[in-house]
Amino acid sequence: MGDCTAIRPVANWPRGSEAFDMMAVLRELFPITRSLTGYGVRQTLAVLQRFLPITIHEVATGTQVFDWTVPKEWNLRSATIRDSRGRTLVDAKDNNLHVLGYSCPVTGTVSRDELAAHIHTLPDQPDAIPYRTSYYVEQWGFCLPDALWKTMHDESYHVDIDSDLSDGSLTYGEFFIPGDTQAEILISVHICHPSLANDNLSGIVVAMGLALECLRQPSRRLGLRFLFLPATIGAITWLARNEAALSKISHGLVLTCIGDTGPFHYKRSNTGSGIDRAVEHVLAHGTIPYQMMDFSPYGYDERQYNSPGINLPVGCFMRAVHGTFTQYHTSLDNCDFVKAGALEESLRTLSAVICVLENDRVFCRADGRGEPQLGRRGLYRATAGQKEAGGVSQMDLLWVLNQSDGTRSLLDIAERANVPFERLYAASRLCADADLLTEVLS
Repeated sequence: MGDCTAIRPVANWPRGSEAFDMMAVLRELFPITRSLTGYGVRQTLAVLQRFLPITIHEVATGTQVFDWTVPKEWNLRSATIRDSRGRTLVDAKDNNLHVLGYSCPVTGTVSRDELAAHIHTLPDQPDAIPYRTSYYVEQWGFCLPDALWKTMHDESYHVDIDSDLSDGSLTYGEFFIPGDTQAEILISVHICHPSLANDNLSGIVVAMGLALECLRQPSRRLGLRFLFLPATIGAITWLARNEAALSKISHGLVLTCIGDTGPFHYKRSNTGSGIDRAVEHVLAHGTIPYQMMDFSPYGYDERQYNSPGINLPVGCFMRAVHGTFTQYHTSLDNCDFVKAGALEESLRTLSAVICVLENDRVFCRADGRGEPQLGRRGLYRATAGQKEAGGVSQMDLLWVLNQSDGTRSLLDIAERANVPFERLYAASRLCADADLLTEVLS
């Protein structure tokens, strides 16, 4: 069996000459100009490759992926707005959210009225820069604090967006840890949002931390597949290119917005699955408030994995929920909003979920009928209720031995007994070592 206690989140993981620190890597990735495609995605994946041997895939512009087509590649070099006296009022070098994502190139002098049609602000958050994109409609635009826009009264302004939209490719990263079986756990994060720390980077760095932790285990039953993709089109592209192997995905999670200090939120998969039960069990026995949410066809890439004809058991693991917090898709979602302690809590919780999935087994009694005598096997304390070796109680042993009839899994028993999975898992190991249980292999 694997060992639940082997997965323990720590701040740094030695990898060659460099250690992985979630918060430090998040800060390094924050200023990179990412989008659906382009150099920023490649630059981001290159940073991650310093710690993991991630495989980079390039899918050419124009490739048909189900009902979608891989778009043109977009790269931005610079973008500014200058007033009539030549003063730079807006510069993408200061914050890459200033540019409408996928903006066409433009240069010239425009009237204020014409410029207004290409300006995006948040009147309710006058000091914040909104994050806006125009992936599939070619246009140009700028995103500004509303307070700045209200001070711009010149009759005309000089605008310059030095970008290009051209045939290229969509880039995504993939990393796989093989298991002893063909079954896999899928971990998916989106990698296309620029300068948004919680909605993008928190998922990336926690997924990296989880991968590095799982690599430390000597063996695994389930494979782990990590995907670093641009949202929507990236997941659709991966699904279209891997359709023949999708049956291997037994469980999956989309990770996003897991660096803030709020409660956990988990959005269930479409049809209900083992991943939903595992997450709810771990959250129920944790110390952080949480809320379970039913599936809906709106959100992150879980909707792609749960789409018709795909139907993978993939849920979405969050703290803050998209669209419900002040910082969402604005410049307020910065590195100060994300906390190192929250990242570590998210990693610890996800590690526990992986532990449940990896070690949920079905056992049956190997010693005949009735309750076995625990004392002569060294499994019974004279005072009932005392903890046995490894923190396992007598009741944990009795639950496992009573319920292991060859049909109930350890998670089934943990739910019925209302005790943390890791305790019953440890109890099952003690019982198996005492030749009281044998595993039922599927």
